[in-house]
Amino acid sequence: MPVRATKRGAARTTLSGDWDVLVCGGSFAGLAVARELAGSGARVLMIDRYELGERQTSACAAPTAWLENLGLQAAVRQTFGALVIHTPTRTFRWALPWTFSTFDYPRLCALLFEQCDARFETAKVDGRTGHTVHTDRGDLTAPLIVDALGWRRVLSTAQPIQPPEARLSRGLEVHPPAGAADLELWLDPKYVRSGYSWSFPAGDEIRVGVGSFDPRDHVKEPTVRLAGDLGLDAVRYQGNWIPHQMRPAVEDGIFFAGDSAGHCLPTTAEGIRTALYFGLACGRELRHVVEGRQAREQALERYAAFCDEKLYAFRWLLRVQHAVGRAIRRPALTRVLGAMDRQSFIDWSFAHYLRIAPPEFALASPAGGPRAAAAHTAAA
Repeated sequence: MPVRATKRGAARTTLSGDWDVLVCGGSFAGLAVARELAGSGARVLMIDRYELGERQTSACAAPTAWLENLGLQAAVRQTFGALVIHTPTRTFRWALPWTFSTFDYPRLCALLFEQCDARFETAKVDGRTGHTVHTDRGDLTAPLIVDALGWRRVLSTAQPIQPPEARLSRGLEVHPPAGAADLELWLDPKYVRSGYSWSFPAGDEIRVGVGSFDPRDHVKEPTVRLAGDLGLDAVRYQGNWIPHQMRPAVEDGIFFAGDSAGHCLPTTAEGIRTALYFGLACGRELRHVVEGRQAREQALERYAAFCDEKLYAFRWLLRVQHAVGRAIRRPALTRVLGAMDRQSFIDWSFAHYLRIAPPEFALASPAGGPRAAAAHTAAA
């Protein structure tokens, strides 16, 4: 498990003060928000319990175009143009209309932070009172506050719902040192009765895991078994709860982005692309506020409306998730996948799936730097 590298002892000084923007959470969504504020003149503080890039909690893969448009190519470890899907009786290989890449998490976080001019500090967020956030190093105040802390939705004043009652999936994976050529999924009840299993090669390691749509199902034993079936050692564990239903993006004057707003696509559990997408959108609204182009209340309304526009896609994918969860235990699943095994259908369906959070959205950034600006010019 990751070791916390936050300041300790004499280095653990008091942290306090007033800021223009306080971003709580230093992973994909939080970094995307801070990136959009670069050059705005705002005093931005980003805090996280862990150092930037310290605690990876997913297989770390995204559509390649998203990484390219954000200038993050140097973090890519391996790129795939096909998806291999295994059922108990048949294997399918689908050529994708766009490529998917695994990446190095610490490197990607460092590259994103290089595009920010925010200050970063390690601190554990304990809650808030109004627009004052309480941390284990002191209180911080800002008129614009973002909760990008993950599924616990720490800054919400609503009654927290813990697993297994919360609408969460759960996943666990191991990272054995090895190499492979294919991006693979298993829809097989011998590993999980409602969910899927995966193998995501990433250069000199393979990220092998099991995810369950039902938070009551344990995933360690099947993860170890899948690794064994692939001839791999079950080493270097990591896991996380994964939200599979969108939640309000604003509450009591606070902006929520990433897992704290349920910005993780049901069925596929893809949350990195959406965390970046909604994080960029949130950051752009905040930039308009600090530059005097709109009031905070307008930013809250506009960001909430932006998120609500995607509700239909999330709800549709949640229905698909329920259907897949039931179908995995039935022989008909292979027949359904066989009917989908046409390149025209694959191209159509994956193109629509990508449009839920399109990569060109990153090119509209006012803070994208030379790489994004050049790409935007070329696209135009």
